[in-house]
Amino acid sequence: MTDTRGAQAGPGYSGSEGYDASAGGAGGANSSGTLPGERRPGPPQGPYHPPSAYQTAPGGVRRPRTGARTVPRTRKARLRVAKADPWSVMKVSFLLSIALGICTVIAAAVLWMVLDAMGVFSTVGGTISEATGSNDSNGFDLQSFLSLPRVLMFTAIIAVIDVVLATALATLGAFIYNLSAGFVGGVELTLAEDE
Repeated sequence: MTDTRGAQAGPGYSGSEGYDASAGGAGGANSSGTLPGERRPGPPQGPYHPPSAYQTAPGGVRRPRTGARTVPRTRKARLRVAKADPWSVMKVSFLLSIALGICTVIAAAVLWMVLDAMGVFSTVGGTISEATGSNDSNGFDLQSFLSLPRVLMFTAIIAVIDVVLATALATLGAFIYNLSAGFVGGVELTLAEDE
């Protein structure tokens, strides 16, 4: 019997192309799922080059393709402060208030030295002494009242009171924030990170 399938398929057809002998030649589909005489698509011709964001210019210099994204993206995250630990808030506020108290004492000492070097105390003190003086006394002595040790002691007392009050108020504020965050959800923050 003569096989006429090659003649029916048209010119350029090879009778052995795409034919699986394991199918038994009975006209059924072979193990690859194709019928005898069907042409299966072959692999692409030539090497495969995936698309790249860069083009190689003459001389081996890689340049970005037109339309490629070269600007770094900024990632953003939306977070929420749901709770503030009162103990940590108390420790941080205590240390910050101590630092603020030390700065206050140093600033008061520097200010007193500057005013004393400019002669402010002597000028103002003389005017007050003349205004409050009498035959029995010389009046109010401003320089002895605003001496450096007395000013530093008064400033230190103010700084200690400030440390106690700031620590207590910050801790109380943490408790109040936790109560309010339970109702409204807390403060929302948007954090951004550059890639």
